[in-house]
Amino acid sequence: MTVPEPINHQDGSDPEHEALLADSVGLAMLMVLGNLSPAERIAFVLHDIFDLSFSEIAPIIGRNEVAARQLASRARHRVQGAKVTADSEEFKRKRELIDAFLAASRSGDFEKLLTVLDPDVVLRQDPAFPPVKAWPVVHGAEAVAKGFAGRAQGARPVLVNGSVGAVVAPRGQLLFVLEFKIMDGKITEIDMVADPARVRQLDLAEMKE
Repeated sequence: MTVPEPINHQDGSDPEHEALLADSVGLAMLMVLGNLSPAERIAFVLHDIFDLSFSEIAPIIGRNEVAARQLASRARHRVQGAKVTADSEEFKRKRELIDAFLAASRSGDFEKLLTVLDPDVVLRQDPAFPPVKAWPVVHGAEAVAKGFAGRAQGARPVLVNGSVGAVVAPRGQLLFVLEFKIMDGKITEIDMVADPARVRQLDLAEMKE
């Protein structure tokens, strides 16, 4: 798995280590961790995921044991803040709708796509993703269905700002994030976020199965 593009490696982090980390914690969680400071991320990952003690972590990040503990605690709160409970019936219905949308997109099932899209659905595409630069806004279920049919092969559902969304990342290479608005059991709006700076501002987290 390659490291998703929006993660910024200018802080001196090791891309090979983060690729291994992506396999361990998942793409969306790696992106959440990417919003932490380097010291917070290292302290949290080494303690909570790899079970190192704070006495072992302290020399790695150049801090004392108390500071390492505080960094891990602060990071843990931020990571947990990106998660929501997916137990409500409304959330489950939204998850099922997005799962159906993604499955129909992958298989090219045009008719199925029409059943999950509102007739007046609006798709706002991010010019930062070059293939769609010429079509920033797409209106109507048929046009949107045509755009997605047979595509989104690397898409999977994630939490985006606490709601059901999707990350499109074939072979672990992040292309864009999709945010959905749903009313009366239909998708009414789809917002694509491809610009790395905008992606970093999103709260992304894995969804429990």
